[in-house]
Amino acid sequence: MNPIAKWLLLGSSGATLFTGVAYGWMKYLMEPVSAWAVVNHPLQPFMLKAHILVAPVLVFALGVIAVDHIWKHYRSRVRLGRRSGLTMMWLVVPMIVSGYLIQAVTQEGWLTAMIWAHLITGGVYGVAMFAHWVAFARRRRIRERLGGGRREDVGTMPGSAPATASDQGVDQGTEVATLSS
Repeated sequence: MNPIAKWLLLGSSGATLFTGVAYGWMKYLMEPVSAWAVVNHPLQPFMLKAHILVAPVLVFALGVIAVDHIWKHYRSRVRLGRRSGLTMMWLVVPMIVSGYLIQAVTQEGWLTAMIWAHLITGGVYGVAMFAHWVAFARRRRIRERLGGGRREDVGTMPGSAPATASDQGVDQGTEVATLSS
């Protein structure tokens, strides 16, 4: 994956997760300082606006890597990071749609459903993103330990056989199951 696209995705995912968690903490878990307070924390409106501004950058970053990384690895059945990658791939649409609908829905029941959907999908996306990052960091450490060079794509290209341990630059004696997330 292109290093700029990688850091754009990691940065926007981290910023979106941070601002979302901070806003949720302030709105739902903090007590207002007075009975007349409109917000529970002075930074609550800022966190909401920051979340709304940084989330489209995440959507853009996902679009940037959609063909070059997501679709290519999905089609070639790369095993390393497959579970976490598939989890993120299937959660992205409901996470984005629920986030936009929170801003548009006015009926209380639907709004509550959208908030819960967004909290759950966003939280699982964040955990899966961290697991995906850990899987590839582990691959890098193993490759450095074995003396392998930098390889952008681990696995097979579309239309060829699934990746094996030797395709991933790992000795056959190394436990491959520990590499997948």
